[in-house]
Amino acid sequence: MRRVVVTGLGAVTPLGNTVEETWEGIKAGRSGLGNITLFDTTNSNVKVAAEVKNWDTSEFVDKKEARKMARFTQFAVVAAGQALRDAGLLEEGVLEPANTAVFVGNGIGGFEVFQDSCGKYFSSEGKRVPPLTIPMLIPNEAAGNICMRYGIKGPAPTIATACASGSDALGLALDCIRSGRVDVCVAGGSEATIAGFGIASFAVLQTLASSFNDCPTKASRPFDKAREGFVMGEGSAMLILEEYEHAKKRGAKIYAEFAGYGASSDAYHITSPDPSGEGGAAAMVAALKDAGVKPEEVQYYNAHGTSTPINDPAETSMLKKAFGDHAYKMKVSSTKSMTGHCLGAAGAVEALICVKAITDGFYPPTINLENQDIEGGCDLDYVPNKGVEGEIDCAASGSLGFGGHNGVVVFKKIKE
Repeated sequence: MRRVVVTGLGAVTPLGNTVEETWEGIKAGRSGLGNITLFDTTNSNVKVAAEVKNWDTSEFVDKKEARKMARFTQFAVVAAGQALRDAGLLEEGVLEPANTAVFVGNGIGGFEVFQDSCGKYFSSEGKRVPPLTIPMLIPNEAAGNICMRYGIKGPAPTIATACASGSDALGLALDCIRSGRVDVCVAGGSEATIAGFGIASFAVLQTLASSFNDCPTKASRPFDKAREGFVMGEGSAMLILEEYEHAKKRGAKIYAEFAGYGASSDAYHITSPDPSGEGGAAAMVAALKDAGVKPEEVQYYNAHGTSTPINDPAETSMLKKAFGDHAYKMKVSSTKSMTGHCLGAAGAVEALICVKAITDGFYPPTINLENQDIEGGCDLDYVPNKGVEGEIDCAASGSLGFGGHNGVVVFKKIKE
């Protein structure tokens, strides 16, 4: 089987607009949450989100072109540019256009474009719609704009499996390289849904935290007794995946090996995960088999860990089913406690964090874990409040999406 490695990283997150800023925030246990500034929350009972701050596209996209892109597309194009540059693929003559693919996970598309265009349509009694509504709204425009901006001409599908989109995009890119279709993939996820209509639509499902408006950094608290819902995040993470021999031949630096991917469906409920954790466990078992990794070899698991009453114990059950007694020996953390839940980008952001955890030898913390819900079934080592240094040879990340979609990715320290 063709081996696949990670040779470039790019990130735009609530913790920072680069990989370095994001990772330093993770290591410091810093919260990226705050009161919402992107819209007026006067009439909303949800006033906390994890926004991307001081946003500026100019390093990769000028302001004129950026105005033709939805926010989620801007995030994706910039994160992809960072990753391509990090991998040395922006140097003249290095990128092979037809031998490079783009796989982007996205849950909803240009939510703010949809909201604003509908507002103009109804306020004008159907007489006015912004001309770029559709090109900015549709989810595939992130992948399309990445291809146009960087001259990539290989396959460029968009993966929409709700909160599992980022993980599934990475996994399908892995398969694309293994199959020999291409040697390089730009893969990850992007999302931007912090708009009035977006927040209201999730709030009516009673999925969002609303009791921490006066102390926003405390609102995301996975595995804690006081958790009540997730906090909406936004951003993008892109990884350059490359066939091992191709990377070696061009002298690329290698962060880690992308060893395996597994996916499954709960077939249980449109929004809630199966509380038994069986579906997620099946995806984990498949990913470990694909990676050729025994359960006891996994040292770190980056949890989906949304901070909802249902998800956290269900995911804990999933880990016990997949890992048995080893679930109590490995370290598990939810970095959503710091980034919020970035929906379709979450799996990619957390995969990138796994790669950095391996390269830096650091177990990220779960912050705000002040009163662990052991009685509620959350009884593993969630690395409470402060990260821990330690060698990591193998890390996994899981994503559990609305509709019962489960995606798991596995990374290993590179061995020549």
